[in-house]
Amino acid sequence: MPDKRLLLLSNSTNLGEGYLEYPQKTIQQFLGNSVKNVLFIPYAGVGLSYNQYTQKVASSFAQIGYQVRGIHAFPNPVEAVLTADAIVIGGGNTFALLNQLYLNKLINPIRKVVANGIPFLGWSAGSNVASPTIKTTNDMPIVEPPSFEALNLVPFQINPHYTESRLPNHGGESRVDRLNEFIELNPGINVVAIPEGDILKIVDNSVKHIGTGPIKVFRRGQKIIEFDPSDNLDFLMD
Repeated sequence: MPDKRLLLLSNSTNLGEGYLEYPQKTIQQFLGNSVKNVLFIPYAGVGLSYNQYTQKVASSFAQIGYQVRGIHAFPNPVEAVLTADAIVIGGGNTFALLNQLYLNKLINPIRKVVANGIPFLGWSAGSNVASPTIKTTNDMPIVEPPSFEALNLVPFQINPHYTESRLPNHGGESRVDRLNEFIELNPGINVVAIPEGDILKIVDNSVKHIGTGPIKVFRRGQKIIEFDPSDNLDFLMD
C-alpha cells in the first residue's frame, strides 16, 4: 500500500509576508512533479465566498506551478475527491468546515484517498480536521456539525496557532489551560501544539517537524514536552 502523505501547517501566512509565502517551497517539494489536479476545499471560509477563497489559494499555487480547482465547482464532490491528485483544505472556521464535509459526505472518501497515498495538505482548520476530532480547535462553534469526529488521518490531536502569550489585564484561561483541560478528560491521546510558521510532514509512520520550533506535546500525567526540528517525532504515529 502507498505511504500516507500529509503536510499540516499551523497557519497560512506569517506576519509581514504574502499569502502562503513561507511554505511555498515546502509545498512544492511535498507535491512534487506528478501532481496536476489539485483539489481545494474552501469550506472553512466564512467571510469570503468559496470562489474568492479558491482564487486566493490558486494564485499562490500558480507561483509554484500547480493549478487549483475548488470542490464547489464540481457537480459531484465525492467524485472530485476520488479523482484528485492532491487534496488541500484551507483555514477558517473548523466547525463550518467539518459541517460541510459531513453534509457533502466527504469524510470517508477523503480517508480512502489519503490511505491510498494521495497527498493531503491543510493549514489551520484544515490541519485540525486531520485529527481524530476537532476538540482542540481554537474556533467558536458557529454551526453544529453532526459530530466532532473528524478525518482521523493521524492518531493525535492538533492545536494550530499555538501561543503561550497572555493578553494584558485578561483573566481568562490561557491556551495551556485549555489544552490541559482537554487531556484531563481525554486521557491517552497526544495533543501536538504547533506555533505559527511551523509544519508537520508525515510520510507513512514518519513525522518530521519543519520550522524553528519548538512544538509542544501535551499528554495526561506527563509534563509538557518540547521538541525541536531535529527531534524524532515518529512516536506520534503509534
